[in-house]
Amino acid sequence: MNLARHSISSTAPVLIFDARFDPDCRIFTTSTQAGFAVYRTWPLQLLRKREITGGTLSAVVPLHTSSLLFLVGGGRSPRYPPNKVILWDDALAQEVAELEFREKVRGLACRRGWLAVALRRRVVVFEVGETVSRYGEWDTCDNPRGLLALATAAYSTVLAIPGRQMGHIQLVHLPPCPPPQPIGPPSSTPPPRPPPAPTKHPVSIIAAHTTALSTLSVPPSGRLLATTSSRGTLIRIWDTNTGKLVRELRRGTDKAEIYGVAFRPDEREVCVWSDKGTVHVFALTSGSGSSNRQSTFSPLTPFIPLPKYFDSEWSYAQYRIPSQSAHISLNARPAKPPTADVVDEERCVVGWIEIASEDQEEPGRVQPVEYQLIALTYTGGWYRLALPSSASSSSSVSSSTPPSVRAGTPSLRDTPSISPPSMRTISMARPRSSSGSSFAVRSDKGKERERDKDEKPGRECILQEYRRFGRWDGWG
Repeated sequence: MNLARHSISSTAPVLIFDARFDPDCRIFTTSTQAGFAVYRTWPLQLLRKREITGGTLSAVVPLHTSSLLFLVGGGRSPRYPPNKVILWDDALAQEVAELEFREKVRGLACRRGWLAVALRRRVVVFEVGETVSRYGEWDTCDNPRGLLALATAAYSTVLAIPGRQMGHIQLVHLPPCPPPQPIGPPSSTPPPRPPPAPTKHPVSIIAAHTTALSTLSVPPSGRLLATTSSRGTLIRIWDTNTGKLVRELRRGTDKAEIYGVAFRPDEREVCVWSDKGTVHVFALTSGSGSSNRQSTFSPLTPFIPLPKYFDSEWSYAQYRIPSQSAHISLNARPAKPPTADVVDEERCVVGWIEIASEDQEEPGRVQPVEYQLIALTYTGGWYRLALPSSASSSSSVSSSTPPSVRAGTPSLRDTPSISPPSMRTISMARPRSSSGSSFAVRSDKGKERERDKDEKPGRECILQEYRRFGRWDGWG
């Protein structure tokens, strides 16, 4: 007999098959059973929607903030064959071109005028203009995830794809990305000069991991590269110019599936999210104002041959996405039919935004910029998170915050997270939730270990605003 508490909702659950940001995190797209929609990232606003009949989409990739979108069919009843990429002009509300392959499309990446398509064992690059022309093709190792990353800033050239050997990365230098077209009257300042072209060979190899890759990420400039493996414990940051390892960051100790890595626009911090439901934030430079946590044994590593684990860098801030797996609906069926599309409720995607700081500044001075995180869950949750250093002075949370977060039971900030090893062991009791909580406690053993196994809680990101998305009427 199941005696667990369940929260009851009067609306059907949101089914989101795909959610992704544009390269600048100004907008994001979602695909559902009804079609796809485009939202402004912050403040959250439904910009436009398209109801598509006859099937579903597995991916909707925006080309910056233009009207051009790349669509890929997927799900139980795909709208388009999975071996095709559809170029959709939303200003015309119609398909303008299509690319057909002999196998299923695994992944997409785009920048101004360029599109890269990942297949099972190769990556094909196209130049998109008045016409679509094939630029080049590179072989890779087995790439079922469709991994690839493309630098999107003006004059950037880097395309990162898996190498021919497992765990290796190929760096391909494409022609420089054109700058965006200026809007409004011409500026009096001259445009910035493009950087010099790379002098090294256009394709270089980085031996990043010994196991299969799980994510590839580059900042808009393409100067750095973040890689993770199937083990899900380490994040490695590489210099794309020299191919050298810059930083090695530790997410945790137990195995996890890392969903993604995102660089802050100024490349001073990086955030990582995984199937553990936790978003980790790491500092990459001392100029970020925060420092990563390290084991108290780390000062001894130059003198004592300790394992490399004790010299690891751990995230300085975390946030745990609430689990909604125990939510039920009044009008939902007790069991899903075998042909229904199933959405991973633990999955999310995270991006960085820039907002004006709320601190009072002197008149005439430039308003400082504050970097915050936007987390999108595949169940329709929109979270705006402030970093501990910037949110320490703010104690108020938006009125749209979930009841379980506003209540004192169990607060997300009270949940201890995984921490580096310490010389002293302190046992912590597992926090218990009261009857007012609407979020279920995770039952997965790995997630319980990550939550309770270590003694020193890390600093938590501050939830500034919570909303819902995924409804065609702009609900939330």
